[in-house]
Amino acid sequence: MADRAGAPPRAWQRMLSGRRLDLLDPSPLDIEIADIAHGLARVARWNGQTHGDHAFSVAQHSLLVEHIYRLRHPNAAPTALLAALLHDAAEYVIGDMISPFKAVVGGGYKAVEQRLQAAVHRRFSLPERAERLKTSIKRADQVAAWYEATELAGFAVEEANRFFGRPRGISADALDLRPLPAKTVQKAFLARFDAIEALHT
Repeated sequence: MADRAGAPPRAWQRMLSGRRLDLLDPSPLDIEIADIAHGLARVARWNGQTHGDHAFSVAQHSLLVEHIYRLRHPNAAPTALLAALLHDAAEYVIGDMISPFKAVVGGGYKAVEQRLQAAVHRRFSLPERAERLKTSIKRADQVAAWYEATELAGFAVEEANRFFGRPRGISADALDLRPLPAKTVQKAFLARFDAIEALHT
């Protein structure tokens, strides 16, 4: 929908920081960690179809993935930990579209997501083409998804095994899967970001 008669559609999102992020040509200069934390803490995983008094947010999922990655790679560099924490950062703008719907929508959504994620990586000096790192973060992501699916989203174990692969070497005891309030998760996300950043010094 055009902003007014004859004008092109608006393709930017105004953030609470005051930044205006262009979805078609996102600039790293318009990306703020406070906006990412705020947005991801309010985006629900699994379209909100989870048990608990609160949605299990993308921010909480991101903390979970970074935790799992750290358990699997105890000597990981701060850059790798930050890449794990921010692996879904683009969703602070475009939301968390479930995989079946991504398959229906096709390449347009993926292209926007990739541009945003690339801008996030440039903003925080993360590698954009580190395939081995991406693969290891993806595995941590799948472990998180398996536990979220079986503990929160009503999946049978056999079903989760089919979609995400059975986790090896990490038990639910090592993970915090309690859906938490948005403000609590937002603070935890920012605190973890600060802790990782401090490792650079």
